[in-house]
Amino acid sequence: MAVHVTLRPISVSEYARMREAGILAEDDRVELIAGEIRRMSPIGPLHAAIVKKLNELLLLLLAQSAIVSVQDPIQLDDLSEPQPDLAVLKRRDDFYRQGIPTAEDTLIVIEVADASADYDRKEKIPRYASAGIPEAWLIDVTNQVIEQYTLPGKSRYQNVRIHEWDDTLTAQVIPGLQIKVEQVFGL
Repeated sequence: MAVHVTLRPISVSEYARMREAGILAEDDRVELIAGEIRRMSPIGPLHAAIVKKLNELLLLLLAQSAIVSVQDPIQLDDLSEPQPDLAVLKRRDDFYRQGIPTAEDTLIVIEVADASADYDRKEKIPRYASAGIPEAWLIDVTNQVIEQYTLPGKSRYQNVRIHEWDDTLTAQVIPGLQIKVEQVFGL
């Protein structure tokens, strides 16, 4: 006789208590997705360099009009708290000291993906859309393209644009924010 085991999802508040109790260490590379604690892919040198480059570009281009968050959590709902590589958040004077930013606080979420591109594309990007984040970028390191997702719907973004090496990505949610793809990959 087979026994069917049902897993109970972990809520964001339970996940926070696990961190506070030391069950999850600060350096654990995990995130909460759909009530499951999932391991994040290791970060290699190229991935790290692209995150640093994008951070520098965004800080220069946004000129303190928004907050650039690097590998920090965003609460999407009661069961998901992913840690995107970068996020552009609405500016707040307290820098979100009183709590983790939510989907409503997020203007653009950015995932830099090499080995995790399929996972990010199929698992994380749709969750960002469902949460109502207006724009998401997937930096596909392997193919050296940037996928730009806009117009969030119930389970996916309605508009997807692929930007190649010679293209310029223009953010839809932040007027005037433009990044040349070659700036990202041409370290």
